[in-house]
Amino acid sequence: MNEMKTITPRKEKGFTLIELVIVIVILGILAAFALPRFADFGAEARAASIQGLGGAMKSASGISRARFLATGDSAATTVTLEGQVIQMVDGYPTANTDGILRAAQVNATPSGTEGGDYEYDTVGTDPATEMTLIPKGYTGSNCSVSYQAADSGGSIPAPVITVTTTGCE
Repeated sequence: MNEMKTITPRKEKGFTLIELVIVIVILGILAAFALPRFADFGAEARAASIQGLGGAMKSASGISRARFLATGDSAATTVTLEGQVIQMVDGYPTANTDGILRAAQVNATPSGTEGGDYEYDTVGTDPATEMTLIPKGYTGSNCSVSYQAADSGGSIPAPVITVTTTGCE
């Protein structure tokens, strides 16, 4: 006679509902602690932007100076870079929109006006002797780039570019 074979029940493998809920709760708690550390990148972004702007201004100043020297005309007050006429003073870009801002291709507007990525204030007469730029809409302090124009007749033989990022929070 044929014996009946009994089918032994298989033991299912997997997670129970309570185990899944516990894992989700633990992940939620970890996310609550980790998220605030990564949520506000505004300060780092402003600091990186200011550092990049400072680097662009240093490079533009150097390239403009090289172009000025290559022309061989020590009396020239302008140089042309990529079709843009750059105002020069003592062989370096001036501290205004026709000088360093045009050379560095910076999109900036005077403080309190609309548009631009940065806003600037100038010191001195036209051409200004110093220009300070901050990120547009930023109201804090110590997050800026300052460009002080060269003055061979004075005490500044080359432009002084100062990057300040200590207050970019």
